[in-house]
Amino acid sequence: MDINELRGIHTFLVMAVFLGIVWWAYSAHRRKANDEAAHLPFDDDDVEKRTLEQEKTEKKE
Repeated sequence: MDINELRGIHTFLVMAVFLGIVWWAYSAHRRKANDEAAHLPFDDDDVEKRTLEQEKTEKKE
């Protein structure tokens, strides 16, 4: 076994790991987590609005 065979095996293993990660990331059971992560930037606005409303009600009391 020479260095070129080791390089070929290494390339195959790295490609298999990459394809496994892609398959895992786009699989159906990850859809809910991916959707939640995609909406995180928009959820911050809701938190800010609620915080501002809370502060306004506390000032009135």
